Amino acid sequence: MIERSLNQIIKDALAEDIGSGDITTNAAVDSNLLAHGEFLVKQDGIVAGFEVLKKTIEIFDPSLQLTFFANDGDRVSAKTVVAIVKGKAASILTVERTALNFFQRMSGIATMSRLFQDKISHTKAKIIDTRKTVPGLRTIDKIAVKLSGCSNHRFGLYDMFLIKDNHIEAAGSITKAIKLCKKYRKKKNLKYKIEVETTNLQQVEETIGCGVDIIMLDNFNLTDMRKAVELINGKCLIEASGNVNLDNVKQIAETGVDFISVGAITHSAKALDISLELKLVK
Repeated sequence: MIERSLNQIIKDALAEDIGSGDITTNAAVDSNLLAHGEFLVKQDGIVAGFEVLKKTIEIFDPSLQLTFFANDGDRVSAKTVVAIVKGKAASILTVERTALNFFQRMSGIATMSRLFQDKISHTKAKIIDTRKTVPGLRTIDKIAVKLSGCSNHRFGLYDMFLIKDNHIEAAGSITKAIKLCKKYRKKKNLKYKIEVETTNLQQVEETIGCGVDIIMLDNFNLTDMRKAVELINGKCLIEASGNVNLDNVKQIAETGVDFISVGAITHSAKALDISLELKLVK
């Protein structure tokens, strides 16, 4: 499903940019002119998305040849050429922006994700993403997180039970919501995990008694988070969530949680500055 989704995302992006044709390139560039384009990273960061870059170029023009000089997840310095594409100059110019948009965004997400993970590398905690992604680009965003060395949370609403505050309100209580999810899971013969969002220690205690796979500690202060970790005592996995930033993530990780979800790594990541420099083949 992800493979088909990725191909469709790329085709849609190409159609969005090219439309009925690249009129500037069609008018100004000889269709037989050969060139190569250097993908130049212009700031320090983590590069990610080489396979997406390759797919984008192959889908648009399979005759273009792409060579990589770095790997996904590599830390690179400014002024580093990480890839070269060779072939028809017109094709390179037309596919350039779509290819760069994917590559820059994915590298930006990977760079921010790695910043968070590096802050907590001395702990067992793992940075995970959320569903706060650009609509239609979730596959791209989550691949970038994974390539950074961090982990993905659920992909969508269909691959994990996540009981949140509004579900609890609608069901009547945490206990009722968990029982209903377990009943549904059994009825549908599903293997998906059950996670519950909690906002206080009383809810944590109630959730522990029901037996779930993951307890989310949502917007807990550090003192209550430590108490929650002691209460849970290995009975299930623990996710910390809410208002996580680079200034507090280290302290959160040191409470003993297993996962720290960070929406910012996808919804607020700044694209890594990468350009494509065209040079004619002489």
